[in-house]
Amino acid sequence: MEGVVEMHFTTVDYVIFTILLVASTGIGLFYAFSGGRQRTTQEFLMADRSMSCLPVSLSLLATFQSAVAILGAPSEIYANGTQYWFLGCSYFLGLLIPAHVFIPVFYRLRLTSAYQYLELRFNKTVRICGTVTFIFQMVIYMGVVLYAPALALNAVTGFDLWGAVLAMGLVCTLYTTLGGLKAVIWTDVFQTIVMFAGQLAVIVVGTHQAGGISEVWRKAQNGSRISGLNLNPDPLERHTFWTLGVGGVFLMLALYGVNQAQVQRYLSSRTEKEAVMSCYVVFPCQQIVLTLGCLMGLVMFARYGEDSPLDKGYVSATDQMVLYFVMDVLQDLPGLPGLFVACLFSGALSTISSAFNSLATVTMEDLIKPHFPAMTEARATLLSKGLALAYGLVCLAMAYIASLMGSVLQAALSIFGMVGGPLLGLFCLGMFFPWANPTGAVTGLVAGLVMAFWIGIGSFVSRLTASAPTPLPPINITALPSAGNMTTAAVTTLVSVVTTKPRPTGLQAFYSLSYMWYSAHNSTTVVVVGLIVSFLTGPMKEKDLTPGTVYPVLGNLLFFLPERYREKLCCVTPLEQKAKAIDTQPYKMAQKESNGVAYSKEDDRTEDEEQEEEGQASPRPSCRLSHMVQETAL
Repeated sequence: MEGVVEMHFTTVDYVIFTILLVASTGIGLFYAFSGGRQRTTQEFLMADRSMSCLPVSLSLLATFQSAVAILGAPSEIYANGTQYWFLGCSYFLGLLIPAHVFIPVFYRLRLTSAYQYLELRFNKTVRICGTVTFIFQMVIYMGVVLYAPALALNAVTGFDLWGAVLAMGLVCTLYTTLGGLKAVIWTDVFQTIVMFAGQLAVIVVGTHQAGGISEVWRKAQNGSRISGLNLNPDPLERHTFWTLGVGGVFLMLALYGVNQAQVQRYLSSRTEKEAVMSCYVVFPCQQIVLTLGCLMGLVMFARYGEDSPLDKGYVSATDQMVLYFVMDVLQDLPGLPGLFVACLFSGALSTISSAFNSLATVTMEDLIKPHFPAMTEARATLLSKGLALAYGLVCLAMAYIASLMGSVLQAALSIFGMVGGPLLGLFCLGMFFPWANPTGAVTGLVAGLVMAFWIGIGSFVSRLTASAPTPLPPINITALPSAGNMTTAAVTTLVSVVTTKPRPTGLQAFYSLSYMWYSAHNSTTVVVVGLIVSFLTGPMKEKDLTPGTVYPVLGNLLFFLPERYREKLCCVTPLEQKAKAIDTQPYKMAQKESNGVAYSKEDDRTEDEEQEEEGQASPRPSCRLSHMVQETAL
């Protein structure tokens, strides 16, 4: 690096980093050789539905908090002030709605893959479309989330780039393949503790060196980094209270409501109550994580002021600034730089392992089992482990491809974010609008994806065109809750430094929409197009709906109308009388988990055959009864 001596790890730092990898592997080995030893798909993919609230909530948090977020949030605060902190306002509704709408529906249907819901609500075609879209989204993102922090580490410390990539990728693949979801969740718990410890160490030492928290605050105020409440309603404004507090709700819903990686954790809980509680526990943890990121950004500003390491040429991109700051502050304290790097890679590990496990689950449940209903449990489990291993190798291949992309890396990151909104819209269309039919669902999803790529790629190209005479700004990887996880943070890479340009008009205004509104805009497109097409092709009737797949939101909102009018509007939930009459057929999936064949409306077996199957299977009667009661309550 120009103008400064390159910083290197000490032996102690390498030891701490190695301990992280060994401990993560050890947890995977423990669950591979203890308990049920991952001999069934239910244990490997769903942790036997036996997890308690605390590990599930910390795993939800870890999946959210990727290395991209750890590097991005402080850089955002350093450059643009604390306006980003208002994102925390979106967490309340962003977690309350999944807790009381999405979790009850998914949990009572006893799903393994979130996309099984789409078959129950619509048909197999919609399910396959949702599954393929999710796989595309996650495969694109996996390599980037592994490569980006390794690249930043290599640029600042000289840490071997491919050594870090291979170590993380192989360790993650090993414990995910051996230990299944239990290993993923418990390593997430361990990695969350490491993340908090690493961030706290940097903040405490940095604050002490800056002269105390009051001095940090004073310098931030003098540098105009303490932002007030910006109530500007302009959707083209990058960060305001409305873009962060309202647009952020849709980002949170795309992650915590319908993302397979998170839904799988809810469904692994022992009871529905514990699944809901895990959502509540995540809320204060998210606020702490956001506050730590903001504090680190303010401490960075107190140390460097307007003279950033980026401006001085010490680093070449904004996502390297945090690592440079950490090495600068902690260089005289052996072990602490290693702790922060362990924190950074804990974020990457938790995100990638969740991706492996969720990808193996949807591939097994949605693409393989329905075509091989007679597959034995032992073979299905072995195949699930093979899928986790295969996706691990795909992740390493994607990391290599990311290294070749150069500036196209921004486009690859943005593709991940573009897909979250349309998938959210697809689930909302099915869950809240009883009239939506399969044709409307597929058309809506396609329209949402087209709109997402139109805005995303159009924005990217327009920025390239506008900045053609001058060098492009560095990649700005800013933290977003959903991307971290897993939904949209990557879209921030499309956003360059705010400049005082005249307000765009026409298509340029369309392309200048704040990235925080992308998820809301794209999901709304899916719902609107889906409903229009459904009405044109014949809306679904209440009697055709599978019980338990529609949440009666309109019925609850229009409670003041007489029931006969609500029936005409299709606002009366199809859950009550039908659940009793049909004897909760969808919940028989819980009895057929060994072959993964979900009930669908095309299932035309006779009552006698179903009763005979009930007698031969080994169901859990108490579960079936409780599901029927819970369903009626919903």
